[in-house]
Amino acid sequence: MVHLYYSAMKCICVCRKEISDLQKKEIELKKAAARGSKAEQKAKKKHVEEEISRLSAKIKEKHAKELASLGYSNSNGNEKSNLDSLVKAIAGVSVTAQPDQTKVSKGKQKRNRRAQQEAEREQRIQEEQSDMVSDRMIENEKLEKKLKPLGLTVNEIKPDGHCLYRAVEDQLVLLSGGTSPYTYQELREMTAAYMREHASDFLPFFLSENLVDGDSDESLDHKFENYCKEVESTAIWGGQLELGALTHCLKKHIMIFSGSFPDVEMGKEYKTDNGTDKSNSSIMLSYHRHAFGLGEHYNSVVPNLIN
Repeated sequence: MVHLYYSAMKCICVCRKEISDLQKKEIELKKAAARGSKAEQKAKKKHVEEEISRLSAKIKEKHAKELASLGYSNSNGNEKSNLDSLVKAIAGVSVTAQPDQTKVSKGKQKRNRRAQQEAEREQRIQEEQSDMVSDRMIENEKLEKKLKPLGLTVNEIKPDGHCLYRAVEDQLVLLSGGTSPYTYQELREMTAAYMREHASDFLPFFLSENLVDGDSDESLDHKFENYCKEVESTAIWGGQLELGALTHCLKKHIMIFSGSFPDVEMGKEYKTDNGTDKSNSSIMLSYHRHAFGLGEHYNSVVPNLIN
């Protein structure tokens, strides 16, 4: 009797582990099924339910045979009745919900909630990405309609935080006929140096976004200096302030086209009407609000034949 008892307990432990493994698999499959379109999710969900139902039935049959080989059955009233209820509980468990047979444990309830939350999170991500792609397409279509009549197109620039400076470098290569006089890193350093030298021109705009109540003049100067250090030595994104500095550093008129906002001109005092001398031509950039998940981006705008 003792030997039979321990054999049954060993069998039951194995049964429990197999059922637990199947529960984990069910959660993983449900997570995977939450990806894709609604139609794809519906088809995947149906496939998961069928697969889990099949595996559950197979495990249940296997467990029943193993327990039967030890002399246990679902009958009542024999000398092994103390184990019989436990045997039936194990043999009768199904991973798919059967509330009339098995009470769901708190642990499984938590796992199911986590799986549901993860599935909902994946769905939100898919919807946000879909919205972002839609916004990007609309923005690009508007920009293309604006550039095409001018014989211009966008030359894609690497989105690494240096995009503004890389786009200006690309323009300088085009205007110089082959080689830019400055690398994107040198353009960063020039920008930071100009902003330091003309701090009074840039501080009002800088403070409009960085002023905190209680800041002293000394702390404001310190903040601005730290910002200039970031401009020259990190991949911090460049924007309106940096474009203002670049137009004076290079003594170039800069034109920024956009599919989301009105076009912007900077350094109009450097604009020339000489259409034959490329060295005096304007720098042309495009601003993209919805290019990537991280936010804004700049590209270089070039004649259509070159791209």
